[in-house]
Amino acid sequence: MHAVLITLLVIVSIALIIVVLLQSGKSAGLSGAISGGAETLFGKQKARGIDLVLHRVTIVLSVLFFVLTLAVSYFKF
Repeated sequence: MHAVLITLLVIVSIALIIVVLLQSGKSAGLSGAISGGAETLFGKQKARGIDLVLHRVTIVLSVLFFVLTLAVSYFKF
């Protein structure tokens, strides 16, 4: 059981790294961070297309990573 969980954890970890690296940057330096924060606060702009899919996949993989990490620590002998 432990070996299966470790294998799944490694696969999910690699997939999470790849998905995060595929996402486009949201800001360009300090000026982008300031204007990006203002856009988020005042004019919420929804992500479209592949960015939305990558965002949702990132959320699913991160939750799965968290659950698998807890399961590995629980079933460790």
